[in-house]
Amino acid sequence: MKPIGPLMREHRLIERMINILEKELRTIKQTGTVNTHNILMMVDFFRTYADRTHHGKEEDILFRDLAKKNLSAAHKQTMHQLVEDHIVARKTVGALFDAVARLVKGDTGSLKEMISHLETLIALYPKHISVEDKEFFYPCMEYFSHEEQGRLLQEFWEFDKKMIHETYTKLVTELER
Repeated sequence: MKPIGPLMREHRLIERMINILEKELRTIKQTGTVNTHNILMMVDFFRTYADRTHHGKEEDILFRDLAKKNLSAAHKQTMHQLVEDHIVARKTVGALFDAVARLVKGDTGSLKEMISHLETLIALYPKHISVEDKEFFYPCMEYFSHEEQGRLLQEFWEFDKKMIHETYTKLVTELER
């Protein structure tokens, strides 16, 4: 298996969450009501799974090693744009969380902002995933030897094994406060 295999499998789960976001957004627009519990679970998904786990493997492992290679100008630019997309997603999810928190406290004005953040995520992720899956991942594997690809894949597995412990250590620490 190539190291991009797990990343592309993770994309499929993120796409499923985007479909759920779209349904939730339609419901909000049709009814004017928000299931804040669902939105907060989605925020957790994007923070933990999409950003920390998935983007973490991309940025901290794959892109780190790609940056050491003699990339074409086009691949350098694409990688830079992908990282920028991750930053936008992080900021948008954080702003979505803030808008939901204000909504829970009775600030009905934050509903419009929350809708905007949902729309941003719904627009961002499909395009971002398409670029990675169809334009970037496969050509970038050419920069790595078979052995390097195996090492990347092993590092991905190690990264994933640590994530569960990191996530729940953080949860316990927060609850202890």
